[in-house]
Amino acid sequence: MTQDPTPPELNPDFPPDASARAEAFVATHREEETGELFGITELAREFDLSPRAIRFYEDKGLLAPRRINGGRAYTRRDRVRLALIQRAKAMGFALAEIREYLDLYGDKGEGREKQLQFVALRTDKAIAELEARRSHIDATLAELRVINVGVKRALEARRRRPAE
Repeated sequence: MTQDPTPPELNPDFPPDASARAEAFVATHREEETGELFGITELAREFDLSPRAIRFYEDKGLLAPRRINGGRAYTRRDRVRLALIQRAKAMGFALAEIREYLDLYGDKGEGREKQLQFVALRTDKAIAELEARRSHIDATLAELRVINVGVKRALEARRRRPAE
């Protein structure tokens, strides 16, 4: 596996606080299961989601809380999965892709390499799409600037002309 030659902290387009947040997030993902349980309200508050959204993820098979006395009890693993879901959504992943990614992990992390390959391919694709969009935006901005300068010159020329 090759490593990106430019670490995020040296990339001028990558804010330093984003790098620290990403590293902290990865660290929580690697922590061992502690037996700690979370309620749906607690997770909803932590992730700024509605309980309905969390139940939706459960219905889609992305989360599998325990049932204790008729209520939902989420493990640390569920909490990490919810964080991954939110992060993947923010990067433009479809729910089907998120489920595929989460399912690759396996019960004890045996699919971690497959997950990494999946993310590498998906992020390569996302980067290419965003760079293409940026290129289109840059071309559009250049065209608009040319139009803007031309219009301003025409307005100035009309103002200098004597009234007819």
